[in-house]
Amino acid sequence: MTESNHLIPILPELLVWLQDINWPVAIPMSKILLTVPNEIVPHVRNVLHTNDSEWIEWCLQYIVSFLPVALIRKLEPELQRIAYSPTKEEVEGESHLTAQELLQTLDNH
Repeated sequence: MTESNHLIPILPELLVWLQDINWPVAIPMSKILLTVPNEIVPHVRNVLHTNDSEWIEWCLQYIVSFLPVALIRKLEPELQRIAYSPTKEEVEGESHLTAQELLQTLDNH
C-alpha cells in the first residue's frame, strides 16, 4: 500500500482543512489531497453541495482547478449550478466566477 492510499479513509477529515485557506496547513493539505485525485472528487462534490461558500471557493481554487480535465468533467453538474444559479453567498464569495472559469476550461478541451 502506498503512502497516498493511507489517506483514502480519512479524506473527508483532511478536506476540512480547506475550510479556511488562511490556516497554515490548508495549502500544503491541498497538495497532499491532489496526490489522490480520483478519490478526492466525491468528497469535493460533497463540499460543493454544502452551504459553506468559502469552503466551496477554496476547493474550487486549490483542488478542482488542479485536477485533470477528465476529473473536472465529473463535477460539471455542480460547477454549472454554482456558475449559473449561485446562492447569494456564492456570488459574494465569487465562487460563481471560479466555476465559470473552470467550465470554460472544459469548453477549451
